[in-house]
Amino acid sequence: MSSAAMLDTHPSGISLNRDAIARAIDATLTCSQRCTACADACLAEPDVAEMAHCIRDDLDCADVCQATSRVLTRQTAHDAALKRAVLEACIEVCRACAATCGEHRDHHEHCRICADTCDDCVQACQALLDVL
Repeated sequence: MSSAAMLDTHPSGISLNRDAIARAIDATLTCSQRCTACADACLAEPDVAEMAHCIRDDLDCADVCQATSRVLTRQTAHDAALKRAVLEACIEVCRACAATCGEHRDHHEHCRICADTCDDCVQACQALLDVL
């Protein structure tokens, strides 16, 4: 089930662009999961010491994306300023993670997937930020 289906059940209705919110929620949830998986995979690499920066960026990104998804999911008493702030933070951390994982994309498939997912999350969050 996508986030859109759950948003449709909200008794007060959605005052913002439902599709943009749903896309951003789904993107942040996916990004959180993939960044967590990438960090775990990095820990299993033989050159784990060289992956420390990537692991840290993965975990930061996973946490910020998770928090962003939770804030965006809450529709009661909409707070546009808070949504803007978390979206901007999410965009920043996703860009940083995409860049760091991008450095390893040719050697580690999990980093390629993570970097691409972070790029997708940036696009979804930016699209929602543009309509707030």
